[in-house]
Amino acid sequence: MTKEELIAKMAASAGITKVAAGTALEAFTGAVTSSLKKGQRVSLVNFGTFTISKRKARMGRNPRTGESLRIPATKVPKFSAGKELRSAVR
Repeated sequence: MTKEELIAKMAASAGITKVAAGTALEAFTGAVTSSLKKGQRVSLVNFGTFTISKRKARMGRNPRTGESLRIPATKVPKFSAGKELRSAVR
């Protein structure tokens, strides 16, 4: 599903315009992004939780040259599905 398809589905489901649904989606993603940047977790009951996961530094290899290189530690967003979402997908 693309972003446009999601917006259309949200608009139809909620009985609002696509513009309003798009604005709501942008506000949601902005709020989640802002919270994760601050190191906060975002929990949506029965849907899931967005958190930040820390990856350790590690050694990697350039597949073209075979040269070893160091991959630095980094933070990545992580989503853990809630119980209801997991049950719905099964």
